[in-house]
Amino acid sequence: MNNTRFGELEVLCHAPEQPAHEHPLLFIHGAYVSAWCWEEHFQPWFARQGWTTYAVSLSGHGRSRNRAHLDTYSIDDYVRDVAEVAAKLPAPPVLIGHSMGGLVVQKYLERHDAPAVVLMSSVPPQGLMGSAMGLMFKRPSLLSDLNRIMAGDDVDIDSLREALFHQPVDADALQRYYRLSQPESHRAIWDMSLFNLPQPGRMHRPPMLVLGARHDALIPPDQVHMTALTYGEQAEIFPNVGHGMMLEHDWELIAMRIDAWLKERRL
Repeated sequence: MNNTRFGELEVLCHAPEQPAHEHPLLFIHGAYVSAWCWEEHFQPWFARQGWTTYAVSLSGHGRSRNRAHLDTYSIDDYVRDVAEVAAKLPAPPVLIGHSMGGLVVQKYLERHDAPAVVLMSSVPPQGLMGSAMGLMFKRPSLLSDLNRIMAGDDVDIDSLREALFHQPVDADALQRYYRLSQPESHRAIWDMSLFNLPQPGRMHRPPMLVLGARHDALIPPDQVHMTALTYGEQAEIFPNVGHGMMLEHDWELIAMRIDAWLKERRL
């Protein structure tokens, strides 16, 4: 692993001993986290399959620029982060975005192309309002705790478990994830809710894999199907996982599906 920097952005890189693929993978994280969520399992695993992988911490996240000014960042700022990293890679990267990162990928495609993209439990092009309404009626306490996390307040760690996981999670790992979590930009949340939603008619349309989780409390399967329908794709829903797909016990099933799909396209 190489913890490097692209300018003022933190980028985690895992390179295989013998690269087997032309295009690197660029992972884009969701809200409340940073690049570390990909390094836990996905980056080392994909490197063993011959992929060169990069994971960026978006501005205001992790060890990237201007953490103190997090609330000033918009979704367009995050898109520029991705473009800044992609432009410095040796070949155009496959983009893999989770949750908010999936919406950032969709917005990226309005201005840039990519060899392929993978959306994992992504915010749909219709935005967060449907998900927020569902939480309001089904899990109001979780919605309240997410708002407190966004504000940087302490919350019951069980809220993190409920938000991210369906499968059992080790208590020490959960504590570590909690310590690594952080607030999210209010401006970016509003962009995803209403003010800067994807415009499918303006987007490049590379091959797209749309994945979701049966027990996702934040982006439930109906939202994932909505994303897939918008882009003329079929969503694939994993039956026994929650929102934190790359951190669940069954993370490798998801990684294997992505790897197989990319190899089918000879990327």
